Amino acid sequence: MTVRGLAVPKWGLSMTTGRILAWLVSEGAEVEEGTELAEIDTDKINGVLESPWPGVVRRIVAPVGATVPVGAVIAVIAPAGAAEEEVERVAAEARERLAAGVVPEESGAVFGTVEVEGRQICYATLGEGPEVIVLVHGYGGDKDSWLFVQEPLARRHTVHAIDLPGHGGSGKRVEDFESLTGAVAGFLDAIGAPPAHLVGHSLGGAVVAAVAAARPDRVRSLTLVAPAGFGTEIDAGYVRAFAAASSRRELKPQLGKLFADPGQVTGRLVDDLLRYKRLDGVAEALKTVSESMLDGDRQAIDVTALHAGLAVPTVVMWGGSDRILPYGGAGRPPGVRLVDGAGHMVHMEAPAAVVAAVEESVEAADST
Repeated sequence: MTVRGLAVPKWGLSMTTGRILAWLVSEGAEVEEGTELAEIDTDKINGVLESPWPGVVRRIVAPVGATVPVGAVIAVIAPAGAAEEEVERVAAEARERLAAGVVPEESGAVFGTVEVEGRQICYATLGEGPEVIVLVHGYGGDKDSWLFVQEPLARRHTVHAIDLPGHGGSGKRVEDFESLTGAVAGFLDAIGAPPAHLVGHSLGGAVVAAVAAARPDRVRSLTLVAPAGFGTEIDAGYVRAFAAASSRRELKPQLGKLFADPGQVTGRLVDDLLRYKRLDGVAEALKTVSESMLDGDRQAIDVTALHAGLAVPTVVMWGGSDRILPYGGAGRPPGVRLVDGAGHMVHMEAPAAVVAAVEESVEAADST
């Protein structure tokens, strides 16, 4: 019977440690794959660690309040019938490694770049499964915004998270909305991916819907998370203020609008975004992207007709407390799944719901 050590995952490139804020289970608890086990404080936002396997929580190694390195074993999960001696051996080894500061190297994502339409597109890859999933962030975001979604999906699939033009580590030249869709389609071609499952948040949702309409041969399913391009309602003030913000005082209150709980905005998140916004070419790129998104105080992008004509399995989800693209306005697609307690950043506030939706899209595509 397999006795496994539960390690702190690497959620994002900059994460080196995690602090245990709370255990959501006790020793002896029976868990399923996906059961929420612990709340962990990262350098960007608090995340919930889910069980990768079914079994019983036989030992909790790291107590609440402990700060442990990425890759450190913090609990032991095993079948109910597993020998106590083997469970204790794994737990004792984990305690010794923590005490000595010796932790197995956590490889995390593999990073790469490709050239698409004369510009560099940066991406991070996790997993080696047969199905290919591509995660596309929203306006002002980057591939690290999927930090709580990419790792669990990578247990079964090959998962690429990309930086759109003008964002993250990708080239900063952006012409219009079409240059964003061309970058995603070009990325799929450049890496030689088979038809992929596309997941898009906010602006990225509109982008992947447009890619699916233009290149249906390259797309197996869509998962749209609070997607732009449906209806006209949008917090245009946020879009413009984010592009213009040049200080912590200006940026932090804008970021607070993204979450149901503004307290989720950490100092590290604000600092990382300020560093990005100060890079050469970013101000112009954000101005171009924001202008392509807005027509006055309304959305300029409209993918409603494209979405209606799609033949691939599609799941659309929205945060019930979204203040950037509030659900309920005219033009929102039917059959949307509302996620209570989440704002615009559904994939950061309710990652388990997003992972489940993506898995459902993958399964639907496999059954067609």
